[in-house]
Order: sequence, then C-alpha cells, then structure tokens
Amino acid sequence: MIVVGARVAGSPTAMLLARQGHRVLVVDRARFPSDVISTHLLHVPAVAILRRWGLLERVLASGTPPYEYFRMDFGEFAIHAPAPAVDGVQHPRCVRRTVLDKILVDAAAEASAEVREGFTVDGLVVEDGAVVGIHGRDRTGAQVVERARIVVGADGLRSTVAREVGAEPYGATPSLTATYYAYYRGVAAGGGEIYSRGDRAVVVFPTNDELACVFVSCPTKDFAEFRTDVEGQYAAAIDRVPELAARVRAGERVERMRATADLPNFFRTSHGPGWALVGDAGYHKDPCLAAGIMDAFMCAETLAVAIHSGLSGERDMDESLAGYVAHRDAWFTPYLDLTTRLAAMEPPRPEQVALLAAIAADPAESTRYIGALQGSTPIGEYLSPGNIGRIMARAGQ
Repeated sequence: MIVVGARVAGSPTAMLLARQGHRVLVVDRARFPSDVISTHLLHVPAVAILRRWGLLERVLASGTPPYEYFRMDFGEFAIHAPAPAVDGVQHPRCVRRTVLDKILVDAAAEASAEVREGFTVDGLVVEDGAVVGIHGRDRTGAQVVERARIVVGADGLRSTVAREVGAEPYGATPSLTATYYAYYRGVAAGGGEIYSRGDRAVVVFPTNDELACVFVSCPTKDFAEFRTDVEGQYAAAIDRVPELAARVRAGERVERMRATADLPNFFRTSHGPGWALVGDAGYHKDPCLAAGIMDAFMCAETLAVAIHSGLSGERDMDESLAGYVAHRDAWFTPYLDLTTRLAAMEPPRPEQVALLAAIAADPAESTRYIGALQGSTPIGEYLSPGNIGRIMARAGQ
C-alpha cells in the first residue's frame, strides 16, 4: 500500500500497517524534521496513544513540559483544573512539529515502511475506475510511478489524493477564524491557558525548549483589518489579559509570527475503490479545541485496522473502509458541531454562561468538563440535557 503524506496521520497509519507485516511506501514532499502550522497540543488521549505505540518516551525525551492544568478564562470566571487521566496517563503535552513529526516518520521507517522524503505526487494511477497507484517526482526530479492495492491520502487540507478522486465535502462550514502565533521565552506557566475575550481568543501553550506558543484568534470578518496592523492587533488582543500581557512584554519572542485563515470545517467522502483519506485530508476543523493531532492519531488507528482487515481477507475492503468512515463520523460529528459554535465567537446565551460558571465553581466538575473537551468523555454525553441538569442542580440552580 502507499501512504501520501508522512505527518501525524500518515506516518502512524504506515507504521501500524507495517508492524502487521504489510508492505508500505510513504511519500511526502517535505523533508524531516520540518515545521508546519499547528496548535501542537497532545491531549491526554493522544499521549496515551503514543504510549500504546511505544513512542511516548521519545516524546518525553524531547523536553516537552507536562501540563498540570488547563485554565479557560472567560473574564468574570475561569475553569481551572487538571485534565483527567486516560489509561494511566495524566498530563497533556505540547510538542513542536519539528520534533513530533520526525519521531513519527522514524517510527514508520523502523517498522519497515519505506519512507521517501522530498517526493511530490502529481496524480493517481487509475485503472477500471479504481486507484492502483501514484505518479510523481522524487527528490531528483525524476518521474516515478508506484503501484499498490490501496492508496491512502494523508496529505492534509489541500489533499492531492482527495482532489484526484473527487472527494466531496459534507457537513461543511467555511472558515470562521484567523489565527496568529509566535514563540516566546519567559512566558510559559504550568499549564495551558485559554482566554476568551469576546471577539478575540488568546492561548498560551508551553512547548519544547522552555518556549511558549502564544496564539491570538479573531473572527474572519476582522481578518482584513487585523492584517493591516498585525503587530498592533496581536498586542491589543493580549492586552485584554493584563497579567498575561505583562508576561509577554517581559518575555522574548524568538521566532517569526505565523498565521493562517484557511480553517474550513468539513468531512470529506473518505473511501472509494483503491483509496482512503485520513487526518485533515478527510476531516478538518477550526483549531479552537486544539484536537487535530489527537483526532489524526485516532483516525490512523481506526483506518489501519480497516485496511488490515481488507488486505488480509478478513473483510471485504470496501465494507471495511465504509466501517472506518462510519465510525469516524459518528464519533467526531458532535465535536465538529461544537467547534463551529465555538469558532463563531458569538456572545454566549445566558444559559451557556450559567452552565460554564457552575462548572467553574466545582473543581471536580471542571476536570470532567476538560475531559469532555479532550474526548475522554463523549461530548454529546457530557452536554446531554440530563447531565446539564445534574450540573445545574449541584450548583443550586
């Protein structure tokens, strides 16, 4: 099989299938280590997955700090609590993509997958309506054709594989926010910090090398204005949080500003004859939940099981891939819906404010809420009328 794209969805898919004895080729136009725009965050379930894959010690050795808490600050009150443990793993981590992606690429190669960096896929080889391979250029520019029983597109939001097979989006909402971020020394605290200030959100995620990634997000309607004075707008948003602003002014920015407004929300049709999509190629959303890496890991595991079943003859391949997509959509649809509500940055309704304030007033409930956002408790279950009624009753409302 061939995997197009070697980052947080592609390399794990390749690694897991190679470990089961399948012959796997992974190609990526990038060379590793290399950077990519990202929130970097590994929620606790993602950290637990890395341990299950035998890769957690490598990530910890990179010096990424443990998060003792998340602080979700709404101005008048804040939810401040540790994340709940998953499979004995307690702390979220925020890992630079120059570190994480290299670990994953190396793990795929160690599992006997063939990894070709600097490889550009120009298109797919199709015979009798089924994808049977890829054609492209290697790092020398030479034209190459490779064939396989299945091609997996793990090549991101603007996936070549998705384009070539005509994969259609559904459940789609256009970009709702734009995000700017930079790395600072001397700003990190003991956990992740999220400050909601109406039409601006400010986020601080400590990461490798004693740095913190400081994000500012604004609605897309403000993007043009933001771009006219990026430094001024960025600083003005941070100034809405005076204590944080003092830390940022006392800190040192160590890298250039990065930005993106290309943050659509959608599922794509993600399987067909001889092909499948995983990661951002098949499911993409605004980064307000900072769950993209975790979601990619989860989908990679599910897809690897489905492909193994098809390649081994345990199940019909089309049936197995359809099961992967059905499972993905059932699990992530509530998170996609929540993401689009949060990313809209609309003023919360009074009942929403009352619920969040009730959660903030109860330390145990605050941890449960963070567990719902990180996926260790299904978000639909947590936000069910019965559970909301329980929370409000405990708060005496």
